[in-house]
Amino acid sequence: MSPLVDFLFGQYSTYAPLDIAIEITAVLLGLASVWYAKQNKVAVYPTGMISTALFVYLLLKWGLIGDMLINAYYFIMSIYGWYFWIQKREGETLHPISRITRREVALSVFLFLLSLGFVYKIYQLFALWNGWTAYVDTFTTAIFFVGMWLMARRKIEHWLFWIVGDIISVPLYFHKGLTLTSLQYIIFTLIAFYGYRSWKKALN
Repeated sequence: MSPLVDFLFGQYSTYAPLDIAIEITAVLLGLASVWYAKQNKVAVYPTGMISTALFVYLLLKWGLIGDMLINAYYFIMSIYGWYFWIQKREGETLHPISRITRREVALSVFLFLLSLGFVYKIYQLFALWNGWTAYVDTFTTAIFFVGMWLMARRKIEHWLFWIVGDIISVPLYFHKGLTLTSLQYIIFTLIAFYGYRSWKKALN
């Protein structure tokens, strides 16, 4: 095994083959979900729900509570988003792509602060304040909570939250030993950038 491959994937030598297969499946479905989001297709939700359910299992098993909470929240919010996106009136989409309103800005700030407080309490409860990653986890969780809510509301600004959160997550997941997931977030960042451009074009 080359030094580079060992550096990137050496930690997988201690993982069960089933867990590796589950992570690969979750990553592929996650990529498909973000691609569908870029295309503004409702398939973003069923693919995303399966991906997040698999990640909830893996992250809970590996003791990554903050990340597990993010994915559990994704799963729940996907149910709402799926329902919100498919609503139609006289054959027309009831909730097309739109920009965030002043009320939603206030709600986003509230959700961000609420998420920070919630994750902070969870980390205290499980005694998980054991390094710098806990603080980064708390911050990215709050970013993704807001981003997911705005995506469910079909707001174009959700892509900006994804871009920031994805960039932070790349080194974070690599540090945690989830190289495949880290690589997934690199691709997420690229898709999010083009997703924003695609939605902006559709909005205009």
